[in-house]
Amino acid sequence: MSRRRCTATRTTTGARSERTVHRTPEAIVTDDHTAQDTAVPPVGGTPDDAGAVAAGPEPSAGETAGVKLPPAIQDLAAAVRAIERGEGPAHTRPARRTSGTGPAARPAPDTAAPQAQAPAAPQPEAPQAQAGAHTPAQAPATPVAAPPPGHSLSALDAARSALTSGGAPESLAESAVAVLGERAGELLREDPWQVLALGGVRAEQADGFAKGLLGDGWGPDDERRVQALVVWLLERAAERGHTALESSLLRTALERQSVPDAEEALRSAVADGRVLVFHDAEDVPGAKPDEDDETPVRLLFGLDRYALAEESLADGLNRLLNTFDLGGTDTGEADGAGEADGAGEPDGADGAAWEAAAVTAPSASAAALIRAAAVSGLVAHAGGEAARAEPAALVAAARSLGLRAYAAAHTEDGRQRLAALLGEGGGGREGGDAAVTVAGLLAGREGPGRDPDGALALDLLAVLDAPQLDVELAATLVESVPDGARLVLSGDPGVLWSAGPGRAFADLLAARSCPQVVSRTPDPGPIGELASGIAIGELEQVEAPGKEVVIVPVRDAGEAVHRTVQLVADSVPRAIGVPADQTQVITPGHGGAAGTRVLNAALKERLNPGPGRFGGFDPGDRVVHIPAPGRAVPGTVVSADAAGLHLDCGGIPVVVPATEVGTAVRHGWALTAHQAAGTRWPAAVVVLPGDAVRELTRAWVYTAFSRAGRHLSVVQGADQALARAVAEIPARERTTRLRAVLREQAAATG
Repeated sequence: MSRRRCTATRTTTGARSERTVHRTPEAIVTDDHTAQDTAVPPVGGTPDDAGAVAAGPEPSAGETAGVKLPPAIQDLAAAVRAIERGEGPAHTRPARRTSGTGPAARPAPDTAAPQAQAPAAPQPEAPQAQAGAHTPAQAPATPVAAPPPGHSLSALDAARSALTSGGAPESLAESAVAVLGERAGELLREDPWQVLALGGVRAEQADGFAKGLLGDGWGPDDERRVQALVVWLLERAAERGHTALESSLLRTALERQSVPDAEEALRSAVADGRVLVFHDAEDVPGAKPDEDDETPVRLLFGLDRYALAEESLADGLNRLLNTFDLGGTDTGEADGAGEADGAGEPDGADGAAWEAAAVTAPSASAAALIRAAAVSGLVAHAGGEAARAEPAALVAAARSLGLRAYAAAHTEDGRQRLAALLGEGGGGREGGDAAVTVAGLLAGREGPGRDPDGALALDLLAVLDAPQLDVELAATLVESVPDGARLVLSGDPGVLWSAGPGRAFADLLAARSCPQVVSRTPDPGPIGELASGIAIGELEQVEAPGKEVVIVPVRDAGEAVHRTVQLVADSVPRAIGVPADQTQVITPGHGGAAGTRVLNAALKERLNPGPGRFGGFDPGDRVVHIPAPGRAVPGTVVSADAAGLHLDCGGIPVVVPATEVGTAVRHGWALTAHQAAGTRWPAAVVVLPGDAVRELTRAWVYTAFSRAGRHLSVVQGADQALARAVAEIPARERTTRLRAVLREQAAATG
C-alpha cells in the first residue's frame, strides 16, 4: 500500500497555492444581480460551439510528430528543454501575472478572407448574444454625454480622436479606454494594431485603421502588426476552446495573414514574453522514433493566462487527490456497482460511518460514489440526468455524518433540481441550503462563505455539470477548496464542453489520475433511451406511445421556422399539455435563416407581440441574460424603469442597467445548445435546418435532445447528416495541456 500525501506549498493569506492564477474581471464569476456583461459575440451566423473560424486547417493526427521540424522551431524546442533544465534565459518565460491584466478576448476572425492592399477601417458590428463568446463589450453606437465611471473625459476624447483619425468609428472609444486604459488614444497612435484588442475588430480592419494613421508607413512585415497577430490568433483559438495551438497550425494562420516569416514571428513573440511555448511528447499517434532519437516533440504555443490556469488547476487537483491515503497504487474506474479502483477502503470509526452510509444508499451507484469519496479527496463521477441523484445522496450522507457538505450546479434550474433531490434524499429542510450555484458559491451569495484563509468553509463539495467548467473557472473553484476537504466533480461526459477555453472535466477523466465512478443509473423513458443511444453514436428510432418524441420533417429553413412557431404556440400545448412558456427552442447558431435571431423574432410576433419599447423588449418577453462570458441565464422581462430592465430569472429578480441591455440581454424563446446546457425544460423543440448540418456533432445533438424532460420535437431538415454527425463526429476537438500536466504530476508523485 502506497501512501501519497499533499506536498503543495500553502499559504495563510487567502492565496490557495503558489501557482494561483489571477484572472481578469471578465473571467470572474459574479453575482447575477450586479454582474456586467463583457461579451460581444462575433458578427454573422456563428455556431454555438465557441466560434466559427479556425486559425487555420486542423492538422492530421501526428502531423508534427516524427518529422523534421523547421530550424527555427527546432531552436524553440531546444529552448523549451533548456528552460525545463533551468538553463534557459529568464525572458523566454514571462513572470507570473500579479493582477488582472490578462489580454482581452475578441471574437473569431475570418482568417481565410483574402487580404486587400488597402483594407477598410474597422466598423461597429451588431452584437449578438452567445454564451461562449469571450469578447469585451463594445461601446454603444450612440455617443455618451459623460465618461463611464473611472474614465476621464479627456481619455475618451483622445481615444475618439485616434480612432477617427484612422477611419474607425468613435463609438469604439469607451471600449478602447476600458481595454487599453487611460492612455488608449496615445497607445493606438503608437501601435494601431492594438485596435485588435477591441471587440468585433478583424485583422483586415486593423490593417485599414493602421493605414489611416500611418499612411504608407506600414506593411505586412511591420513588427507591431506581426506581434499583435500572434496574440490575436491565439485568442481566436481560445474562443474555439483551445488553450494552446500547434506550431504548424499557428504558422499557417500567420501566413494566411500575409506575415512574411511566420517562424521568426513566433520566435520573437516567445522571446518578448507575449506567448509561451511548450513541447508535448505524450500520446502522439504514429510516432516511431529511432532508438537514438529523442521522443518526438509536438510544439504548442499558448497565452500565459490559460497556461497558468491549467497548471494551477492541475496543482489544485493533485493537492486534493493526495489529501487521503488512497489505499492502493493505482486509480481507476468503478462501474457504479462496486468500488472505484484504487479507492481502497475507509479505516476506523470514520470508515465504519461511511460504510454504513453506503449500505443505506438509494442505489448501487450512489453507494460506490460514497465509498470512493470516503477515502479520496478527489473523485470523478460520470452519468446522465438520472445520475444526479447520486452526488445528492453523497451530500446527504456527508451531512448526516456532521460534515459541511454542499452540491453546486451550473444554473439556477440545476440548483433547484438539486435542492429537490436533497430533500428526497435525506437532506430534509437543509436541502435547499446545501444546493448552490457555482456562481453564487464563488461570489459568496450562496453556500458557506469563506474561512479566514480565503478558502470555502466546507468539508465536501460535489460539483455537478462539471463539463461546463472552463479551465479558468475550474482553477478558481479548485483553488477555493480547502486542504483536507473532498471534491467530487460530476457530469455527463456526452454533453458539450464549456463555452470557454479548455475541457477540464474531459481531461480529468482521460488522465485517469483519480478514482472514477461511472453511474449505472439510466435516464428513463423514450427521451432517455434516445439520448443514451446518441451518447454511444447510435441514432435509433424509439417507441414513444405518449408522443414523447416527435420528428417533424421540413424542406427548407422557412418551413422550419413556420413549423417551430406552430409547435410552440399550438401543437405542444394542445397535444402534450406543456404551455409555450415551458417549451424551449434550441438551434445550432445565432445567424442563418433558422438561427436564434430569426426564430426569436417569429416567436415574439406570435407569442408576445409588442413595440419593444424597453430597448427592444416588452414585459412578458422571454430573454436570456448574459452576466459574464460563458453564462446564459434564461429569464422573463418584468418591467423597466430608470434603474434598467427588470427580469425574473428562475425566481431571482435581476436588474440590467439600461447601458448594458444591448449587449447583456437577448430574446430567449430560442437558444443555442451551449446556452441551454445545464438547464432542462418540460418540452424542447430542436431545430435542425439544412444550412447548419456542418455544425452538428454527437455532443451537440446529445446536449440539445437531452434538454427535454417530457417531450421532444425535432424539426428535421438535416436529412442523413444528423445520423452521420451522431455516428462519426463525437465532438469538435480542442487542444489542451491539462491531461498531460496531470499525468506528469501523477508520475512525479507516484
